[in-house]
Amino acid sequence: MNPKVEWFFTKATKWQEEYKKLRMLILDSGLTEELKWGCPCYTFPASAGRQKSNIVLIHGFKEYCALLFVKGALLKDAKGILIQQTVNVQAARQIRFTNVNEIVKMKTIIKNYILEAIELEKAGLKVNFKKTAEFSIPEEFQNKLDKNTALKTAFDALTPGRQRAYIFYFSQPKQPKTRESRVEKCMQQILNGKGLND
Repeated sequence: MNPKVEWFFTKATKWQEEYKKLRMLILDSGLTEELKWGCPCYTFPASAGRQKSNIVLIHGFKEYCALLFVKGALLKDAKGILIQQTVNVQAARQIRFTNVNEIVKMKTIIKNYILEAIELEKAGLKVNFKKTAEFSIPEEFQNKLDKNTALKTAFDALTPGRQRAYIFYFSQPKQPKTRESRVEKCMQQILNGKGLND
């Protein structure tokens, strides 16, 4: 147990029992506990020629708490319990829980999924991410890129991750007017070579 992570468990007003159970299950698998993205994250230690790797993290939402497998898309998911949070999430997958009894009943299954995730990491397997060009750019943004060569040049110069973040952000609203507004607000930031969250 890492003392730096303790605050996550003590400050939790919901899912405390569930978090405790999940934590014990993961720690029994020999992973190292750290705090990343404000959540308990469990890592596989660094070895010769390989950096330490994030395997699974615990997080909670209003309706459920979850184990999030960082490379969950590579797991076999023999029980069909892994959930892709949104269509844009390429690698991570969750197992969701709404009460501690579900965790107790699934203890062996959860352990097996964690062990499989560790084995995937040991084998050095990687998720094949879609290239930015494979994502459809919303019409409102494409029109701006077609008319403004400086904007297109600046967007093309961004890292693939920053490009995807903008594409997802511009694509989310259902209303064209809202999409247009988001594009307008972000144009200067793109021209400045900044990502959505920079």
